[in-house]
Amino acid sequence: MDNIIDGKALAKKVNQETASMVEELHSKEIDPCLAVILVGDDQASHRYVRSKHKKAQQLGIKSIVKELPKETTEKELLNILDEYNNSEEIDAILIQSPLPKHINEKFVMSQINPNKDVDGFQVINSGKLFLNDQSNYPVACTPKGVMTMFDEYNIELKGKKAVVIGRSIIVGRPMAALLINAGAEVTVLNHYVDNMKEYTCDADIVVSATGKLHTLTADDVKEGVVVIDVGQNVDENNKLVGDVDYDSIKEKASYITPVPGGVGPMTIATLMRQTVELAKWSDING
Repeated sequence: MDNIIDGKALAKKVNQETASMVEELHSKEIDPCLAVILVGDDQASHRYVRSKHKKAQQLGIKSIVKELPKETTEKELLNILDEYNNSEEIDAILIQSPLPKHINEKFVMSQINPNKDVDGFQVINSGKLFLNDQSNYPVACTPKGVMTMFDEYNIELKGKKAVVIGRSIIVGRPMAALLINAGAEVTVLNHYVDNMKEYTCDADIVVSATGKLHTLTADDVKEGVVVIDVGQNVDENNKLVGDVDYDSIKEKASYITPVPGGVGPMTIATLMRQTVELAKWSDING
C-alpha cells in the first residue's frame, strides 16, 4: 500500500549516502571509527552489536567492538571509556544498553565525551536538543531516524497535533523534543494515563514507543493519522510485531510504519550516518 513507510528502502538510501560520505572522508585520509563497548552476556545485545559491526564494515567505517564479562566493575569500564574518550582514532562511542545491575548506567553514559556520543544520550547533547541549539551535535538515533522518515515522505509537522506514547531517554523524550523543535504541538503520554484515547483520537501524528502489545487499535486513532510504531514485541504466535494493531490501523492511516521493516532499519542507518557526521564535525572543528 502507498501509505506504508518503507524503512528498509529508506535505510538503504541513507546508507548509500553514508558510504559516499565515507569515501569523501577517506580521500582526506580521515577514517571514521565507531567503538562499541558491550558488557555482559545479554544475547539480544550481542545480536544488535553484531548487526552494527557488520553494517559499519559494509559502509567502510572502522568498527571496534570491546566485549567485557558481566563481572566487569564500573571502575574498569570507566577506565576503558576514558581511553576511548581520549583516543584520536575513535570518532564515535556507543555503550550497549543494558549494563549489568551493579553498574550505574546513567552515570557511565554521562561520562562519554559529548563530541563522541553517537547515541546522543549524554547530558550536554540532550540539553542542546531540548534548547533547539543550531550547532552540530548527535541526537538519539531512533527519533532522528523517524525525523528522516517524516522528511522523506513530506509529512508536515508544523502546527500538527502529535502524541508521543512513552517517555524514555532513548525514544520518547528526544522524539518529543524533535517534534517541538519542528513546530508540532506535542503531548507525551505514559502508562499512568487512563484516558489515552482522548488524546490519540485527536492526534494528527502518533509515535508509540511503549514495548507493549496493542497499545493502539483502530478505535484509538482518527482517519488520516500518521502512526510511527517504534515498539518491538513478540505476539502469541512468536511473531515480531509492534505496539499497534497494524492491520486495522493501516486502513485508517495516511502513513504507518510496519514492524519489522519500519523504524528498526532506520535506527541502525542513522547510527552509521551519525558516526560519519561525528568524524566530519571533528575534522571541521580541528
